[in-house]
Amino acid sequence: MIANNIFKAIADFCQNVLFAPFDSVRSLDNWWLQNTVSWVLILIGFIGFFYWLGELNKHTKAGEE
Repeated sequence: MIANNIFKAIADFCQNVLFAPFDSVRSLDNWWLQNTVSWVLILIGFIGFFYWLGELNKHTKAGEE
């Protein structure tokens, strides 16, 4: 019984608190504003990917010397 209440509390917290900003963005009429979150996440992914490739390249060059 207690475990059931804990999972309901976690679900309530996620739906009403964590996803509240996304609900406000979803109600916008502008497609460009709605997709800014996706663009930011894609940009962060590309930055991380290229940083990782640069570090890998440094490591490879240091190993050859």
